[in-house]
Amino acid sequence: MHKFAKHSMLLLLAISLVMVPFASTALAQPKIETKEPSAGAMTYDLFIMRPFGAVATILGSVVFVIAIPFTAIAGVVPTAGKKLVADPFNYTVVRPLGTWNPTN
Repeated sequence: MHKFAKHSMLLLLAISLVMVPFASTALAQPKIETKEPSAGAMTYDLFIMRPFGAVATILGSVVFVIAIPFTAIAGVVPTAGKKLVADPFNYTVVRPLGTWNPTN
């Protein structure tokens, strides 16, 4: 049993030494992303991303109205409204200029 405990401790130590650099990078990520957007990013956001967001909001609203009978039967009207209308609206109107996230 003593040998098993010794091997377990060594395995735990090895895993900890491997995982600590990844954890510290993940914890530092919000501090890295808090820089102010550049003028180019703000311009791109204003003239390219915001109009696409407005179109997505309008199309999402149309799809939501068409889908209301089906979502009401399924009981997911609030979820559909959030995904199809509220999220595109927040992306277009609420978020700060130049802070889009193309991976989402």
